[in-house]
Amino acid sequence: MDEITLTGVRAFGHHGVFDHERREGQEFVVDATLFLDTSRAAETDEVTDTVHYGEVAERIVAIVEGEPVNLLERLVQRLADALLAEPLVHRVRVTVHKPQAPITVPFGDVSVTIQRSAA
Repeated sequence: MDEITLTGVRAFGHHGVFDHERREGQEFVVDATLFLDTSRAAETDEVTDTVHYGEVAERIVAIVEGEPVNLLERLVQRLADALLAEPLVHRVRVTVHKPQAPITVPFGDVSVTIQRSAA
């Protein structure tokens, strides 16, 4: 499988278990790798024969900015489900970073990564 990877897609969301996270919101950062066969697109040089990564980025932002959830695990699953809906995508790896997570000790980042395959 070939890979298309988007790294560092940023969006402002209101996810978290604490009231202040839901009320104030914060930035989330998403990395996504889509596994697919790009040989047809390489042959035809047509965007319609691959996954349009600009549209994928917009879809990621819409989900992060959408309905709040408590856990990163749920958010990353929503993203994976949406990306797997792309007809050419066989598998995805998605990471959601929450760099301003309410952790009481110094830290650089917290993230959840999942890999899912099409049914």
